[in-house]
Amino acid sequence: MTFAIHGLPVARGVAIGRAVLVASSRVDVAHYFIEPGQVEAEITRLRDARNAVNDELHRLQHSIATMGPKEAPHELSALLDVHLMLLQDEQLITGVKQWIHERLYNAEWALTTQLEILSRQFDEMEDEYLRERKADLEQVAERVLRYMKGVPSPVAQPPVRRKQDHLSQDGGADAPLVLVAHDLSPADMLHFKQSVFAGFVTDVGGRTSHTAIVARSMDIPAVVGARSASHLVRQDDWVIIDGDAGVVIVDPSPIILAEYGFKQRQGELERGRLARLRHTPAVTMDARKIELLANIEQPEDATAALNAGAVGVGLFRSEFMFMGRQNRLPDEEEQYLAYRRAVEGMQGLPVTIRTVDVGADKPLDDARRDDAHLNPALGLRAIRWSLAEPEMFRTQLRAILRAAAHGKVNLLIPMLAHGSEIRQTLSLVDFARAELDNRGIAYGPVQLGAMIEIPAAALTVKTFLKYFDFLSIGTNDLIQYTLAIDRADESVAHLYDPSHPAVLRLVADTIAECRAQGKGVSVCGEMAGDVLFTRLLLGLGLRSFSMHPAQILAVKQEVLRADTGRLRAWAQQVIDADDPSALLG
Repeated sequence: MTFAIHGLPVARGVAIGRAVLVASSRVDVAHYFIEPGQVEAEITRLRDARNAVNDELHRLQHSIATMGPKEAPHELSALLDVHLMLLQDEQLITGVKQWIHERLYNAEWALTTQLEILSRQFDEMEDEYLRERKADLEQVAERVLRYMKGVPSPVAQPPVRRKQDHLSQDGGADAPLVLVAHDLSPADMLHFKQSVFAGFVTDVGGRTSHTAIVARSMDIPAVVGARSASHLVRQDDWVIIDGDAGVVIVDPSPIILAEYGFKQRQGELERGRLARLRHTPAVTMDARKIELLANIEQPEDATAALNAGAVGVGLFRSEFMFMGRQNRLPDEEEQYLAYRRAVEGMQGLPVTIRTVDVGADKPLDDARRDDAHLNPALGLRAIRWSLAEPEMFRTQLRAILRAAAHGKVNLLIPMLAHGSEIRQTLSLVDFARAELDNRGIAYGPVQLGAMIEIPAAALTVKTFLKYFDFLSIGTNDLIQYTLAIDRADESVAHLYDPSHPAVLRLVADTIAECRAQGKGVSVCGEMAGDVLFTRLLLGLGLRSFSMHPAQILAVKQEVLRADTGRLRAWAQQVIDADDPSALLG
């Protein structure tokens, strides 16, 4: 019987194939008390398991180096780095040892107890990407538990096939496969070659979960957050993944299969057409040159940006270098080398580095965590946190300035709202330059920019333009703060509306003021990579977009088809409409 399962679309396209079902990967854990004399033996058991998993992850990383980018994209290596950091996390290790020493829990029980405590901390985080790293922590702990129990990975077993008569003409032993799982770790994904899977479906996860990241990097359809998919889909069922609509169709009828087969072929043709645009300049029909930039998280992402045809990096999220470090924050030299790799990797194209965007909801040092604040999104985060830690901030500024000696670098400051914050920030930039001068260390010039992601900033944009060379509109937070909704809260997530008139007005006014003063402006939030908004942003006068590399070619196609002169009047109608979404469809 045909039925549909709904989830979140995270990688576009259509995949059709037989289901490889990965059963729930949770390990049954025994709970018992040990004798005081067994404490050291339990800790040794835990240490041996952790060391074995550490060795396994390093072997997997080594194997990645022998694979091609399609077989094992660099995102997998970066995610394995996250797992290795979590495996060595002092809070995890110390907490487990404490449960064994003080409560006399067996090692497995102690590990799962500490995991529950840390999981609650992740749940409280405002940042969507960091919150979803809870899944990585769970998978790291699970690998340790599996080693202690001698249980193999749940994906290490080959799928069992069965035949369905009405579809047998389309799939025998060589039929495409789609992966259906509760969740899947990056390490487990390496048990298969990339070419095996036509798409992914997971019960859990969001748009920034590791499955979504890897699916986008592989450019294969994926649906996450499908809740009960792994329970409803049977091994070897025929499955259609509609990555555009976020729908999974199970046991499709021949008519539905034919319809989606046609849609899939059209998508493949479209992907081929888009690939041919890689070296085509992004110029509109009325000869307006448009700048299509890439958002990256790691220096190695520069390769993907270049391969997608990006003309620079519009947003390097430097905070990913700081995550999971506890008291071991990256020093100036480590940061400088990382920024330099990104700059040199872009081969002379500009790189915009955003200063660290952490704090309150995502502390770098758990000892400084403040659980008293009920709404971390409004607390000490981003530039507020940096200004509260001037030594750390100057260290990062010096590293960025030094990297600027190797290529064109723009320095971007997040979450500014007050004139006093602006002046204090610029003073620290000057201080960092003076420190480098005193040490006789070379550095380069940087263009200074500010993120517009708070309504107060958008409403006082003229003040910002007195101090900064360019502005970058962070639409994700701007939408959240304008509409007073927590985009991570499922109960109000439906109110997160990029096309809300107030949001569009703030975006339009910011672009207009920058153009009037001859200052650069870009959009670097999700809106920049959404083709639904490309024509509108062009009509409003935007000439610089920054997005995930996988989105660049689709946006470029919209740019090539656009006439900004004709779009101007229409864009104004959208901004003035009570229901802009009705005109955007």
